[in-house]
Amino acid sequence: MAKIDPAWITENFISLIGREWMLVTAGDASRFNTMTASWGGVGYLWNKPVVFVFVRPERYTFEFIERCDCFTLSFLCEEYREAYKVCGSRSGRDTDKVKEAGLVPFVTPLGNVTFEQSRLTLECRKLYTGITAEERFIDKSIYRKWYGGSQGGDHRLYVAEIVDSWIK
Repeated sequence: MAKIDPAWITENFISLIGREWMLVTAGDASRFNTMTASWGGVGYLWNKPVVFVFVRPERYTFEFIERCDCFTLSFLCEEYREAYKVCGSRSGRDTDKVKEAGLVPFVTPLGNVTFEQSRLTLECRKLYTGITAEERFIDKSIYRKWYGGSQGGDHRLYVAEIVDSWIK
């Protein structure tokens, strides 16, 4: 992987995250977890290139993100669509889903985990966190559609600085 200034990334992140998906990974080489996500974004805030992602507390990856200062967002090629499905439908509590998905972990110089199959990796340091709450939604129909019951609990929002970015 080659390091790239995040300002030079030309990907369409609406398509990349919403249609192609990403892996959110936290932990270190000895113990980490990853999950598939299709909600989030990339932008510029507080004079820094940032990402924002949403993770429900029920997800095993949540424990790792809470414990660690950093996490990665890994974007795979279309040929790895099945890997996204495995990482989004199985829990790392019960199975080695990375192995099952055929992914090969790659540890960055900062000690964070991404995957050899990643065509783009954003290495991120947490700056801010908050929880979605029903009373904060202006459009209440969004909350009713995406939260409670079988949908799961409120998400925790993470805003994180992109400290390194890597392309293949």
